[in-house]
Amino acid sequence: MDGLHVTRGAAWYWGLRVAAATVVLGAAASCSSGTAGGTASPASATASATPIPAGPVTAEISQFRDNYSKQIIEIQLTNTTGHALTVLGAELASPLFAAPITWSARPGGIELPPGQPKSLPAPLPVPDCGSPAGPGAGPGATGAAGVARVSLRLATSEGAVPVPAMSPAADPFGVLARNNSELCLAREASAVATITLDPELEVAADGRTAVVRLLLQPRPAGAGELVIDRIEETTLLAEAGQAPWPRPVTVRAGGAPAQVRLGIRPSRCDPHAVAEDKVGTLLPLQVRVAGREGVLKIDAGSQLRARIYDFVTKACGRQ
Repeated sequence: MDGLHVTRGAAWYWGLRVAAATVVLGAAASCSSGTAGGTASPASATASATPIPAGPVTAEISQFRDNYSKQIIEIQLTNTTGHALTVLGAELASPLFAAPITWSARPGGIELPPGQPKSLPAPLPVPDCGSPAGPGAGPGATGAAGVARVSLRLATSEGAVPVPAMSPAADPFGVLARNNSELCLAREASAVATITLDPELEVAADGRTAVVRLLLQPRPAGAGELVIDRIEETTLLAEAGQAPWPRPVTVRAGGAPAQVRLGIRPSRCDPHAVAEDKVGTLLPLQVRVAGREGVLKIDAGSQLRARIYDFVTKACGRQ
């Protein structure tokens, strides 16, 4: 091949002096712990990448907490060379999703300085749900469902760049498997009913508690059934003792609309409770539907979220 010299016995190629190259990085996407659609999540969006001997770039899959409800993950790249590289494109292929997971590159790409990790946001496509049993659980799980590949287009202005044909990377928190499980669970649930939160918030006269309403709108036809085994507290909201949360709640397709009143109180009142909130207004429902079970997260939406933040701030001020 013109311009590419291969050294016998070497693990990578030297002598690449063209403007762009394609790098394929194998990623081991370990599965989420707990049941499918479970709440296992990274303590932070950044973790140590698996070392890749002699490779120009290491790749890792992560997710920022404020992107949980948006189904956006991060393709985290680290340049291991001694000079800057430009990433012109990044695409992640996984059997857990029906189409490639693609980072939308801006014109000219993004510079990747030596040793400085950068995260590329990539929206998730439609999941490949397959069997309700889903992939094996737990970090380090193996198998076909746990294999992903990151393809990169890199550019360098000068100098040789070692290009591995294939290298391992890590998904230490099972980001792909967790999102696959949650999205497949949400798809099965939506076939039975639409579940939302009313944007209105009923605040008690003393301002210390409030009521949010979970709205259940069954599909007009069908024979499916969904069971909400329990409603879990969040980092921001806890169950108010005078208005306990019902359990279990069964919803059947073709049934009548219903609402579940949930008494809430602040679960924390430290100064950073609202200012640093990322997932406190995502209401977790532990559900069973169509052979799947796990956590279905119901987003409060912008109006209710603002009202909850205001309520928590004022309720904490009264304590």
